[in-house]
Amino acid sequence: MINYQALKDDHVPRALTIAGSDSGAGAGIQADLKTFAALGTYGLSVITAVTAQNTLTVVSAQDIATDMIVAQIDAVMADIGADVAKTGMLASPEIIEVVSERASYWGLRLVVDPVMVAKGGAVLLRPEAVSQLRTQLLPLAEVVTPNLPEAEVLVDRELRTTSQLRDAARAIYDMGPRYVVIKGGHRIGAPIDILYDGHDIIELEAERIETVHTHGTGCTFSAAITAFMARKLPVTLAIQYAKRYITGAILHAPGIGHGHGPTDHFWLWSRDNLDPVAAILQAENAREE
Repeated sequence: MINYQALKDDHVPRALTIAGSDSGAGAGIQADLKTFAALGTYGLSVITAVTAQNTLTVVSAQDIATDMIVAQIDAVMADIGADVAKTGMLASPEIIEVVSERASYWGLRLVVDPVMVAKGGAVLLRPEAVSQLRTQLLPLAEVVTPNLPEAEVLVDRELRTTSQLRDAARAIYDMGPRYVVIKGGHRIGAPIDILYDGHDIIELEAERIETVHTHGTGCTFSAAITAFMARKLPVTLAIQYAKRYITGAILHAPGIGHGHGPTDHFWLWSRDNLDPVAAILQAENAREE
C-alpha cells in the first residue's frame, strides 16, 4: 500500500513529465500524471503544448512558448526537483532545443518517448524537428521508447523483421541513449518489444489484446518506466515492470469514448490495495500458475 504520510517527506520519489496536454486525458500530461500517482510517485509536469482532442481525433494543437517551457522546468527543479523525467510531445526544433538545454543544465535522468503521431493520425512532431531529436535530445536520454513507425523515422528505413528491429535498436543506441526499447505493438502477432542496453538484446513478450482502447499506451508505458526508475528500480527491471503494467492497463480499459479510448491507469488499485510493485509481481505469479 502506498504510504501517503510519506508524501510529506523530502524523499518521496518525484517523477517529472515534459509533454503536451490531452483534453481527453488518455495520453500526454494527463496519462503521465495518472501513471505516476498509480505507481506511488509524486508527479510533476511541464506543459509543452495544449491539444484539443478526444478519442476520435485531435481537433487542434497549440505549442507553448519556449520561454514559458523553460520557466516551468526551472520552477520545478529549483524547488522540488525530480528523480527522473520523461519527455513526450516536443513538436518543434525550438522546443526540443530548449528542453535539451535545460535537461542538461539540471542533470535530468531522461526517459524519451519520441512522440510523432497521435493514435488518430495527427502529426505531433514536425518533420524538421527529427534532426534535433536525434542530435540534441537522444544523447541525453537514459531510455528511449520509440514504437515501430517512430523507430523507422529515427533510422530512416523500413523495419519488418526481428533482425531489422535488432539492427535498428543498435543504430538508435549509437545516437546516445543508454537503453533502447522498440515497442512491438504495431507488429503483426505478439507485441514483442526489443530492449537493447549496449550489450544484450532482450525480447519482452506479452499477449496481444484485441481492443481499440489503446489511446496513450506509449505515454503510459514511458511514464511507468519513469516512475519505477524514480522508485530506484534498476533500469532493465523498470522497463520489464512497465511492460507488465501497460499490458494490464490495456486489458482493463474502461471503454470510454467512441474511438480509441484510454487505458485503465489505476487497474492495480483493485488488487487489494497492494503496493504497485508487489501487485505486478502477484499478477505475474498468478499468470504463471
